[in-house]
Amino acid sequence: MKFTYCSLLLIALGFSFSNAQIDPSTVSITTTEVVENVYLLEGRGGNIMIAVSDDETLMVDSQFAPLSHKIKTAITAISSNPITYLVNTHHHGDHTGGNENFNSEETTVIAQKNVLKRLTDENKAAGYLPEITLDEEIKLRMPQDDNIMVIHVHNAHTDGDSFIYFTDKNVAHLGDVFFNGSYPFIDLNSGGSIQGYIAAQELILQTINEDTKIIPGHGKLATTEDLKSSINMLKDLRASIQLAMNRNATKEQILANGDITKKYDELGYGDGFINSERIRATIYDSLLNPNTDQ
Repeated sequence: MKFTYCSLLLIALGFSFSNAQIDPSTVSITTTEVVENVYLLEGRGGNIMIAVSDDETLMVDSQFAPLSHKIKTAITAISSNPITYLVNTHHHGDHTGGNENFNSEETTVIAQKNVLKRLTDENKAAGYLPEITLDEEIKLRMPQDDNIMVIHVHNAHTDGDSFIYFTDKNVAHLGDVFFNGSYPFIDLNSGGSIQGYIAAQELILQTINEDTKIIPGHGKLATTEDLKSSINMLKDLRASIQLAMNRNATKEQILANGDITKKYDELGYGDGFINSERIRATIYDSLLNPNTDQ
């Protein structure tokens, strides 16, 4: 079957336009305590992190707007503090869709500057948009948490990715720079690349430590061993596809060659949002036309 990048673009658009298709009655928000006062909220879309102090709350990502009421109920069960910071890991709608519903006078929305540009280009309302943007990194402070780092990684999942690292609590939210246990969606149309994705994961691994609790953009709570497995998988696939390209294999031949991803398919990597053919297509297109910072 012929598979083009247009198909991946349609998938990406699905992130933004699927709000209307979500029936909140079919979605449950589950809460998991990661460490004391830090929680993982799972529902539909990107994973949310909630960190609470004596009188403040930090939220990472907001999922889809139709789920905001249920998410607020889950947060209230944790703490009645106002949300001081809402950090977006990137611009996709399954991570930013609820922004406007959580952006009160007490809340500051934070993201990398390319997130603001892309959301502005999508004509999002003012309450949806980041109010503070970062180029490379910023440091946030909350009571009992003086070392909260928001760090930009270049041309990974998109051109506006950031990960959030609570150094004192040793918890990191990686956004969609990490899909735990599945092939990642790398949005080439939004500045993502296989080279940048691997480099971002390697940078994160150098920044955190072996005991860090990792919240992925999608998938279950993870460890550094899970992140290492992702890096090794992506490096292996990149090398195999580059070798095939060096031997003049066409895109159609690479898409048809299931042996490239077979051992990872058998581990379940292709059972998620991106199947084995799509990851081969993404890596091929990224190697053919690499994205770089502008």
